[in-house]
Amino acid sequence: MTSAGPPLPTPVERALRAANDGDTDGFLAAFAEDGAVDDWGREFRGPTAIRGWSDSEFIGKQVSLEVTGARSQGATTTVSTQVGGNGFNGPSDFAFTVEGDRIALMRITG
Repeated sequence: MTSAGPPLPTPVERALRAANDGDTDGFLAAFAEDGAVDDWGREFRGPTAIRGWSDSEFIGKQVSLEVTGARSQGATTTVSTQVGGNGFNGPSDFAFTVEGDRIALMRITG
């Protein structure tokens, strides 16, 4: 995983590493208990909903994320990636809002 820009917050780094390793439990552990994924307006809140989304559209599709850049504003870090795997492939941005040591929201933005 390459990176350009500011260092990634620890929970974001953990989530990206877990996704690349195919580690759903590790990915979920990076989120707050009431954390959410917003996939282009479809919201998946809490570990059960996030797992279902990930199994069908993210880690379950053998996602790979190559970080190409990052920028931070307040509690939100937007990570630009090149996505690979058996689902969506191409450039995409993920905006992570971190609260404490966990992700409150991962929003797929582009």
